[in-house]
Amino acid sequence: MFEALSTVIDKELCTGCGLCVEICPVQALSIRDGKAAVTGSFSLNCGHCMAVCPTEAIKVGALESTMSKFKTFAADDRWLSYGEYDTTQLAGLMGSRRSCRSFLDTPVDRRILEDLVKLGCTAPSATNCQMWTFTILPCRKDVEHLGRLIGDFYAKLNAMAEKSWLRSIMKLVGKPELDQYYKNYYEFVKQGMEQFRQTGRDPLFYGAPSVIVVACDQRASLPKEDAMLATQNMLLAAHSLGLGSCLIGMAVEAMKHEPSIRQSLHIPDTEAVYAIIALGYSRETYERQTGRKQAAIRFFETSS
Repeated sequence: MFEALSTVIDKELCTGCGLCVEICPVQALSIRDGKAAVTGSFSLNCGHCMAVCPTEAIKVGALESTMSKFKTFAADDRWLSYGEYDTTQLAGLMGSRRSCRSFLDTPVDRRILEDLVKLGCTAPSATNCQMWTFTILPCRKDVEHLGRLIGDFYAKLNAMAEKSWLRSIMKLVGKPELDQYYKNYYEFVKQGMEQFRQTGRDPLFYGAPSVIVVACDQRASLPKEDAMLATQNMLLAAHSLGLGSCLIGMAVEAMKHEPSIRQSLHIPDTEAVYAIIALGYSRETYERQTGRKQAAIRFFETSS
């Protein structure tokens, strides 16, 4: 999403090398009188010009430096050249991350949760709009509050799905979703709610002490894609910071269909929720990676 220019160039430091002009994706910069100058009318505020400048002559005011400062670890702000990072370690991190469904009661430091959000924000976003939002539920009591609201939603949905006549009518009017829910999820949800009533075991968030709700403003170019890219960053970062994580898709569905749940967390109506991440210290340990299902991989090449 194009924004007002916030780029400032220090003429004393600028050498006129032109690297910033070459790299700007919207041609907002030019060389004037041997120096770089801001000549465009809009910007992506991507920071490419700032990153490429050899003399640190460029600042982009829209970029907040505190978003690159972390509270629980010291970041290396040196740019890694292409191929410089250890791919073996990266693959090891990706392969070791697993969905955690058994959390310890140990609370998560709020600073770690804040750092996770900042790491999420290093993800790419369409037209660099970065209109994602993150609602942090830092304590178990907050997670339980959200769990009750979502449980109420599914209790009502199951009560509707039990009525065969209602499922039939909905199908006749071209809305088969209730019947599909009954076939695919009704029994699973029913068993989970009964288990919670009998044992108190949390079937939704698995006892996680914290949750992060990832949403995005609907004015973004690609809100769902942006939110999920940030989410993947956070899942990998959580593992590296010692936390287990799990995406809770059923919670996302509940918030999609019941606006009052989203409103109870003070998430504006202009935002849609795309991911809910349960976070905490895992009870689970593993001996090895297991790989993934076979993917469909295709090459397309035009005929010569």
